[in-house]
This record gives sequence, structure tokens and C-alpha cells, in this order.
Amino acid sequence: MTTLALSTPVGRMVLTEEGDAITRVKWSEEAAGEGSPLLREAERQIGAYFAGEREDFELPLRVEGSAVVKLVCSEMRKIPFGETTTYGAISKKLGFSAQSIGGACGANPIPLIIPCHRVLGASSLGGFSGGMGIETKVALLRHEGAAGLLI
Repeated sequence: MTTLALSTPVGRMVLTEEGDAITRVKWSEEAAGEGSPLLREAERQIGAYFAGEREDFELPLRVEGSAVVKLVCSEMRKIPFGETTTYGAISKKLGFSAQSIGGACGANPIPLIIPCHRVLGASSLGGFSGGMGIETKVALLRHEGAAGLLI
């Protein structure tokens, strides 16, 4: 396991790589390692994202979690930059309850790179378990120009 910490406009993040794939991104102040070529590439791509130079990520990822979490993460990766969908829309597509979709979004081990911030409730922003919670979700949606739909 290799880790790397980076500062972003939405807080300090720690990236984890295991077996040549990114397995975790979390907002944390914990100590981190020196990284690896993959994690330094992720740092470069995340920097380009926040600089407005990149809209998606081309990184090897491995989602660790239940089958539902893996399916929902796969679906979230399809949501384009600047667009949003709802828990209900993913629910209809995958055949699980909107509540289980919300739980799977909250269990996303690779937020930002897998854009769970682009998934909203039917009549609210829904939740966000990274950074400062909903404030971080709003900041990411604003960065992507999607906040006009919500705020």
C-alpha cells in the first residue's frame, strides 16, 4: 500500500494505491507516504481538474466494497462533468431502492475521481461523506458549473 497527500481547494486529501490501482481517496490530515508514479499522476490530474484544464480522470481504479457499491460506482463514473443525476434515476437503471443507491454513494471509496458529488436527491442535494460534507459537494458542483441547477 502506497499513499500520497495533496492539498486541494476543497481540503487535504490522501490517496491510496494498492496493486497498481487507486483504491481510496479520503479527506484526511493523517500522515501519508511519498507516493508512487501512479499517485503522482493522480495528483497531476486532480490539480488539472481544479485548474479547469481537465473534466475527467484517466486512472486505474479498484473499488473495494459490496456488489451494489461496485455497480453504483461504475454508474457514477458515467456522469459527465458539469451534469448531475439523482439517486432515483440510478435506482431505476440498476433496480435497487433509491435508499440503497444513496448508501452506496456514501460508501464510494474513491470520491471526486468517482464523482458521487454529481448524484442528488429528488428534491435536495442529498448527502456527501467527504471533506466538510454538503459544503464540499456544493463547492465541487460550483466548480463544475452544475450549481445553478441547485442553488
